[in-house]
Amino acid sequence: MWGQSPHGSNLKIDCASCHNPGGWEIDFETLQFDHSVTDFELEGTHALVDCKSCHSDLVFDSTPTDCFSCHTDVHAQSVGNDCVRCHTTDNWLVFEIPEIHEQNGFPLIGAHSNLSCVECHTLESSLIFNRLGNECIECHRDDYFATQSPNHALAGFSTDCIECHDPLGFGWDGAGVIHDFFPLTKGHDIQDCSACHNVNNFSDISPDCFACHMDDYAMAQNPNHQGGNFPTDCTQCHTTDIGWMPATINHDFFPLTSGHDIQDCNACHQNGNFNNTPTDCFACHMKDYASTSNPNHKAAGFPTDCASCHSTNPGWMPAIVNHDFFPLTLGHDIEDCNACHQNGNFNNTPTDCFACHMKDYGNANDPNHQAAGFPTDCAQCHTTNPGWMPATFNHDEMYFPIYSGKHDDVWTSCTDCHMVPNNYAIFDCLNCHPVGITADEHEDVPGYIYESNACFQCHPQGED
Repeated sequence: MWGQSPHGSNLKIDCASCHNPGGWEIDFETLQFDHSVTDFELEGTHALVDCKSCHSDLVFDSTPTDCFSCHTDVHAQSVGNDCVRCHTTDNWLVFEIPEIHEQNGFPLIGAHSNLSCVECHTLESSLIFNRLGNECIECHRDDYFATQSPNHALAGFSTDCIECHDPLGFGWDGAGVIHDFFPLTKGHDIQDCSACHNVNNFSDISPDCFACHMDDYAMAQNPNHQGGNFPTDCTQCHTTDIGWMPATINHDFFPLTSGHDIQDCNACHQNGNFNNTPTDCFACHMKDYASTSNPNHKAAGFPTDCASCHSTNPGWMPAIVNHDFFPLTLGHDIEDCNACHQNGNFNNTPTDCFACHMKDYGNANDPNHQAAGFPTDCAQCHTTNPGWMPATFNHDEMYFPIYSGKHDDVWTSCTDCHMVPNNYAIFDCLNCHPVGITADEHEDVPGYIYESNACFQCHPQGED
């Protein structure tokens, strides 16, 4: 009955669930009431407090479940009345400040990630967090008006800071400025905006190179851009590298490679004249042609088309002379042209071996070419190998078979048969064929004479 229960008519449970027959005192160890079946589950520190701390009378369902009914709002309604947005039932410390700010539309990133709360929330109490606004200018209005390089207010810059500054950055300077429409890299990496901009008007500036670098163009001397009538579009040759170098000149019509890899344009383009510079070799190398002595180009009547023999290698070497009419191979592979072409005479130099090798022919002793009456056509026996060896002398067909037949491999030197050093027309068979043996073999031969010429007459091929 209501008159017997102090807990109100809505509590419909057996009294024994909380009380025992010994009295109305409650034994919390045997308490069977489960608070989780209510609208307020006891979690965290709520599970440790005395029931009377929340239930001031015995009618339990009259106790409010909102935080503010039990807890004083130290934030003075500056963050609303939903404590669980920031706090848990374990303690009052807040561990998810970055997440809370992100939910409010102002993530703590970049320079804002290292700030103390009181650096932005500056009211008289550090527990009162009046909404500041999510726009940068709300906190940085003084920065906006105090900035001089450039003067934001005078230039009429937008108060939306993120149009120019990176919110992920850690300062207002340098890379924080978003200048992607004209990248501030290399030579354009300039900290002083006024170096390029009139600080009263930042929009009135041309992105064209010449607009800023007109004086650089006019003063350039190597090469003289103005005299050479160079284009005013700097990007055709230059990048934004500091000092304009390296410069990439489209010189494909005359490749600047090897010996032509010259940094000083004036070395070829005289007096700043870039339009009438000839591309013919001789026009620039006339003095080289006239002063060359090995060989003497002028005396030899060499063509003035340098490319017919030379590449653009420095020092003109190696030079490729079309000498196919007389191949310069083996022993003829001679670098000194004057060794064959005497007195710079290249037109009347004979191609006959004997004309150059007359002394070699006369001095040869093994065998004595002159005494033997050898032909003066060296190519009959020799190649162009250095040292004349190996020599191929066709003794078998011209005179007598000594490399085949009976006489192959039975001699070691020409003097085995030719006993007279200065006369190879004289030969001696008797040195190897003794008189006794020879006489016995020719005893039935009519008119037999033991004499070398007679041997050759009967045995011209060395046969038996």
